[in-house]
Amino acid sequence: MRLSKFIFISLVLLSSFGCKKKEVSESDFEKEVLNSVFVEIVDSIYMDRRTMEPPQMPRLDFKTNEEDTIGYHEKLKRYQIEQDSIKNDKNRILIGVYDFVVNNKIRNDKFDLTPFQNNKKFDFQYTSKFPEERFWNIEDKKSGMPVGTIEISNIKFNKNKSLGTIIASASCGGGKCGRGFEITIENKSGKWHITNINQTWVS
Repeated sequence: MRLSKFIFISLVLLSSFGCKKKEVSESDFEKEVLNSVFVEIVDSIYMDRRTMEPPQMPRLDFKTNEEDTIGYHEKLKRYQIEQDSIKNDKNRILIGVYDFVVNNKIRNDKFDLTPFQNNKKFDFQYTSKFPEERFWNIEDKKSGMPVGTIEISNIKFNKNKSLGTIIASASCGGGKCGRGFEITIENKSGKWHITNINQTWVS
């Protein structure tokens, strides 16, 4: 009798523990989702100033109505060699990430870069480690500065949290080039991925 009672109590306790699931807060859930799509977002929108500026086209000589190609082909050749070198470079691409996630146009949530420290393609560093972005020289292709920056917003989910929208921007630095995006992500079979990227502005 005592054994039966012990077994019954044990089963009740085990079932009660089994029913308890680890609850995830709204903020933790959003961070998990953002972390799962962050690299995919960066890989889709980042700007690399090393590849932004090809040599200017030859000027037209209005007197002869012909293009002044002196030196242009040599510049173009050097540019193509440089681009091949960048393409074949196996070093990680240094990207500056704004320290805070934008929430309703206010930067108030620190974005944790720790989960991405060992990413094979990108070396993510906070922009606060470098001089203010608008002072960056976009023609500087060889220093230890980031090749561009990324800023990202919090996620706006639909009612059942199967879809989300993220506002992001990418820049090559110097305040001279940038693009804005509205990015749609979707949960498919338990994994979040980008389903649409809409460019909203360019400068």
